[in-house]
Amino acid sequence: MIFILSFLILLGVIGCTTTPDEIPDWPWQDTEEEIPEEVVEDATLDKWADVSSAYGALPEHIKVYRSPEKLEGKAAVAYAAIADMTSAQWDIWSINDAEMAGTSDAFRTPGAVYAKGTWPVVINAGFFYSSGGLNYSSSLAVRESEVLAYNINYASEDWVTIYYPTRAAFLESEDGTFDACWTYYKSGGKHYMYPSPAENTWEARPAKTPSSIYPEGAETFAAKTAIGGGPLLIDKGKFRDSYVEELFNGASGIGPDTNQPRTAIGVTADNKMVLFVCEGRQMTEGVAGLTTADVANVLLDLGCVEAINLDGGGSSCMLVNGKETIKVSDGSQRAVASTIMIK
Repeated sequence: MIFILSFLILLGVIGCTTTPDEIPDWPWQDTEEEIPEEVVEDATLDKWADVSSAYGALPEHIKVYRSPEKLEGKAAVAYAAIADMTSAQWDIWSINDAEMAGTSDAFRTPGAVYAKGTWPVVINAGFFYSSGGLNYSSSLAVRESEVLAYNINYASEDWVTIYYPTRAAFLESEDGTFDACWTYYKSGGKHYMYPSPAENTWEARPAKTPSSIYPEGAETFAAKTAIGGGPLLIDKGKFRDSYVEELFNGASGIGPDTNQPRTAIGVTADNKMVLFVCEGRQMTEGVAGLTTADVANVLLDLGCVEAINLDGGGSSCMLVNGKETIKVSDGSQRAVASTIMIK
C-alpha cells in the first residue's frame, strides 16, 4: 500500500488533475492588437512592455508587464506582475492537507479563486495530485502562520531506494522579510528550514535524512505566509536552480532542463514581489517554453534576490482582474491545489 501511494505521490508532482465539467470553455483570445505597449526604461525591465492598462483598473502599487519576443534567446510569451510590498498584500489559497493523508477539499481553478475574493492578480502555485477519491498537496502552504500542507518529503525512481529530499519554499516571516529556503517535514511533527539543500542526486545513494543537524544551519520552520514548490531558483541574489538536489529531474520529474510553461515567484532587493508565468507547448506557434535555469536568469534580470519555481505545464496560469495572460496549455484552466494572490 505504501509502495502504491508513494508512486502516486511522485506522479502528482507534475500537478495533474481532471478539470471539472462546470469549468467554461477556455476564454483566452489573441489580444496582440489590443494591448498598448509602453516600453519601460527601468534597468530591470528593459524591453518589457507595461500592459497594465489592458487589464482594467489596478492598484498603483501593482504593474503588469509583457516580455519581449525573446527571453534567453528563445521565442517567448511571458508576463510578470510586480507588486511593491510596502503597499501591496499577498496571500495564498490552498486545500488543507496538513495531515498529508488527503482531503475532500476541492481543487479550484485560478478563475474560481478570483471569483471568490478581491484579489486582482491570481497565479497557480504548488504541486498536487489525486488518489483514491482524495486530493493531496505536494507543496508547502502556510496562511496566517497555519500550515495547510507540507512539501513532499520523499522520492524514488524505482520504489526500492527511497530518497528524502529537501524542497524549496518562498516565505514571509512575521517581521515582513522574505526568503527562499529548503524545507523538510519529519514524521512526528518536526518541520525544518535550511540555508542549503540536502545533497541528493539520483546518481548516488540517498543522502542522510534531513534533521535538526543536517543539512547545516537547520532552524525550526516558522513563517507568516509561505508557498512551496521547487526547485529553488535564486538565493541571496545568486543563480541556484537546485533541481538536482531536490530530485526534480529524471523520468518522473518536472523536466527542469526542457522547455515548458513555467510559473515562479520572487522578490527584489527593494521589496517588490514578482509573479512570473510563461507560455509553452506551442500554444503560440514557435513558443516552446523555458527551462528552470532560463526562468532563474529572467528573474535575476528583473532584480530578484530570492525566487522559487512553482508548478508549471498545464497548471501555469496568471489572471489579472480575471483575464488570462498566457494561453494555458491544457486549453482551459486547470483546477489546482493552491494559488497565490496579490492586491
